[in-house]
Amino acid sequence: MASHTTKVAPASESRLDLSKWSKLPMILIIVGAVGLAFAYFKGDGGAKQFAYSYLTAYMFFLSLCLGGLFLTLMHHLFDSGWSVPIRRITEHLAFLFPIMAILFIPIALCSHQIYDWMTMDPPDHSLHEKAALVNEKTWYIIAVVLFAVWSFLSWRLRALSLAQDKDGAAKWTRGMRFHSAWGIFAFGFSLTLAAIMWMKTIEHQWYSTMYGVYYFAGSVWVTLVTVYVITLALKKSGPLAGVAHRRQFHDLGMLFLVFTVFYAYIHFSQYFLIWNAAIPEETFWYVEREVGSWWQVGMLLLFGHFLIPFLTMLRIDAKLSIPIMIVMTVWAWICHYMDMAFNVLPHLLPKGYETHLADVGALCFIGGVLSMVFVKYLKSNPVYPQRDPRIAEAMGVYVKPATASVASNLEGHA
Repeated sequence: MASHTTKVAPASESRLDLSKWSKLPMILIIVGAVGLAFAYFKGDGGAKQFAYSYLTAYMFFLSLCLGGLFLTLMHHLFDSGWSVPIRRITEHLAFLFPIMAILFIPIALCSHQIYDWMTMDPPDHSLHEKAALVNEKTWYIIAVVLFAVWSFLSWRLRALSLAQDKDGAAKWTRGMRFHSAWGIFAFGFSLTLAAIMWMKTIEHQWYSTMYGVYYFAGSVWVTLVTVYVITLALKKSGPLAGVAHRRQFHDLGMLFLVFTVFYAYIHFSQYFLIWNAAIPEETFWYVEREVGSWWQVGMLLLFGHFLIPFLTMLRIDAKLSIPIMIVMTVWAWICHYMDMAFNVLPHLLPKGYETHLADVGALCFIGGVLSMVFVKYLKSNPVYPQRDPRIAEAMGVYVKPATASVASNLEGHA
């Protein structure tokens, strides 16, 4: 097999220049903060609307962080070659957890506005049966533990990855695989707890054993197309020009299709099992979401979250089409946000979905903060792993094994 080379920017040149966009995150933060302030002090339930809108936007962006952590863990567990060029992107997304912990403070302060059971006296039968988990003290403890686990795991994986850039020693690769081995169990358990404690317990009477997997499927789904667009932007701007190729974009698009089907399967299974059992403690959750414009939101999730992306992504060339994938990314963001609204807001807006200033303000504020930190990570570190043992394979470059060189030298001497 003939060897070939691909021009790749060295570490010193693999930085990102986003000078013309440098003010955008700050603009988003200011606009978002002003919008949230106006919404909070508006009166007539402004504080409650602020709390629910902020939680909806927060769970949307938490999905991207959890999705980034999952993709990083999968890279190491499966020893993937194709995903090496995008690994640094997913590491940076995951390492936004310390910032997410700070951004969680408004939710903690407004928890009584969101979770009625925190002020319920006396507790109803359902709350009494779930008292071991659904109580105020446990809620705060779980939040602290979740952010500690996520922050440590994402920090450790990223630290080992950056250490690998310096000398490429095998111990860094083994370390990342070790932390991914225990991390995948911690990830699954912690994500499920977060989805239950921060969204499902808004209506604490409801039962669903599939809720954690449901949130997981949507999180990875929206993260895949987000990583696709970020990789595309880095390729067009230079840092990934010689590293990210057709393989990376095709596989990201293929996984997006896979999780489109997986999300639909999980959501349908949850609905079907609840409908089939017809237990009042379960069915009321969906009955509430058939009132007013919530019915239209449900139809959007049915057709927009599944059917449209499914039919679009079936063609192999769609996965490599820049216009199609950009449209799919924006569409996925809209659908996933509406999915979060479908889970969080009906308790506040029982008559149907309405867009409020606080919704836009929360999205701009949290998005601005996270994008500012994410860009800082990209600019301060090489955009892709410099000495990963499978970087050549990911780029489609054949590297002649050292053993083959030794054998040929011995034959020459003979």
